[in-house]
Amino acid sequence: MKKTGFLFDKRFMLHKTSSFHPEIPKRLSAIYQGIEQSGLIPELFLIKGEKAELKWIETVHDKNYIKNFKDACFKSKETFQSPDNQICTDSYETALLAVGGIIKTIDLIMQNNINNAFCAVRPPGHHAEKAKAIGFCYFNNIAIAAKYLQIKWNIKNIGIIDFDVHHGNGTQNIFERDPTVFYYSIHEHPSFAFPGTGREFEYGEEKGYGFTLNSPVLPGQGDSKYMELIKNDMVPGFERFKPEIILVSTGFDAHMDDEMSDIMLSTKCFSWIMEQIIKIADKYSNSRLVSILEGGYCLKRLPELAKNHVSIMINCAKDRIKDKV
Repeated sequence: MKKTGFLFDKRFMLHKTSSFHPEIPKRLSAIYQGIEQSGLIPELFLIKGEKAELKWIETVHDKNYIKNFKDACFKSKETFQSPDNQICTDSYETALLAVGGIIKTIDLIMQNNINNAFCAVRPPGHHAEKAKAIGFCYFNNIAIAAKYLQIKWNIKNIGIIDFDVHHGNGTQNIFERDPTVFYYSIHEHPSFAFPGTGREFEYGEEKGYGFTLNSPVLPGQGDSKYMELIKNDMVPGFERFKPEIILVSTGFDAHMDDEMSDIMLSTKCFSWIMEQIIKIADKYSNSRLVSILEGGYCLKRLPELAKNHVSIMINCAKDRIKDKV
């Protein structure tokens, strides 16, 4: 019986930041704790990280940028390109392990070994641009995943949903001229003036015009606004596009207890969002869905949010099995 995949590896915690930095290894410990203590581990197909081949990183990132990131880590630099982007000696290798683990996860889905998957990886990726590290991100995990699907698996229609509270500027920038990738983001704007992109009039460029869709949300709007925009923007957008697979930039930082935003979403709303995404994947993508961790910094809430997220994916996989019996 096919299961939900769970990409987790203790080596993802080797990427160290300072104790006052929001993106710390304990984020993954909290996520694993929530899933383990809920008794969900036996129901999951466990996946470990593995080092990605550079050729896949190079589908998105400039070769000199990759080399500079590697050199900065190996020379024990403390930051890369910006004070926000804290690194250590192991950061480059950790980022490679994360990308490689996601690629392995995609292969498992495309080979019909698992139905869907949650990739609990770090560093996060959706802010990283072709030659720029930003917002704690170095390799754009989800963009590399999409390129891999295009090249290795010849997938023509790839849907990306980004519900991290900060706009995925890197992902949008990488695919804004590509009509085979539909990028949708719902996010706070303005959000601590970061990253300042993702306005409602940004629709993509050239052949990619109409394949980018943003739903910016003002601070304090909460559950009702998110639910309204997802029903009115996201769902119709994917009904038109009909993706063959869905990749999700999963951020838990819009939660009311997360200090990185002012959106004020409830725990219940996060579950509702994932349920809507699952419905789209069921309808158009043969349930093929890969969720990749981005933000989410409240250690108190991460266990519950991750547990709920994975439970919804497991239940979807079980329902698929029942439908076939």
